[in-house]
Amino acid sequence: MRDTQAIAADQDAALLGIEAARERTAEAPGGPLATLLGWVEGYLMSGHADLGRSGAVCPFTRQGAKLDTVRLAVSPAGPEDEASAFALIRAGFAELEAIPAKAAMAHFRTVIIGFPACASEDGIAMLRRVQDRHKFYSLSRNRMIGLMHAQSDAPGLWNPDFRPLRSPYPVLAIRHMVEHDAPFAARHPLLLLPYLARFPVAGLKRLFAHWRRAPAS
Repeated sequence: MRDTQAIAADQDAALLGIEAARERTAEAPGGPLATLLGWVEGYLMSGHADLGRSGAVCPFTRQGAKLDTVRLAVSPAGPEDEASAFALIRAGFAELEAIPAKAAMAHFRTVIIGFPACASEDGIAMLRRVQDRHKFYSLSRNRMIGLMHAQSDAPGLWNPDFRPLRSPYPVLAIRHMVEHDAPFAARHPLLLLPYLARFPVAGLKRLFAHWRRAPAS
């Protein structure tokens, strides 16, 4: 008979909506799923004094939670489990498309998968490889894949001294590419062409507006 820790790991690895995650963590508080949910609700969906603008750190996650289009999971994969992590993230793209949503609200669908066993340097390097292996796969489908972890030095878009991609343990997130991704497209050359192909007129306007606002170097 399988032990309770293995069963709990399998349960956490299942994708859950915000409300279902709240119910699960109420039954088993203090675990990695509770940590992930607390970060999503207390950080991503909330404002921050150092963000450099008003509103939530991630407005799309906040709206997605209202629409029940956010899915959370926790993976037991460690630094040596790259094949397992890769397969889970690849399946996450399909799971993203399966989230029920009205056509006009489909872009709020988000999959967030935590990897608490990958907090080491080797674990983060493994997840970065998984992310890199999905870059062309995601961009060809107008999707975004992001890596967050406690040591992230990625600067904020509105306050370069802010580190918005820090999380209590490593997380890979998958979401739709949206028109508001102009600042990301301006920063990442690989994203620029798919972004403009997706939003040729409105995207170009947003890019010009972003470049006009950008401080001179």
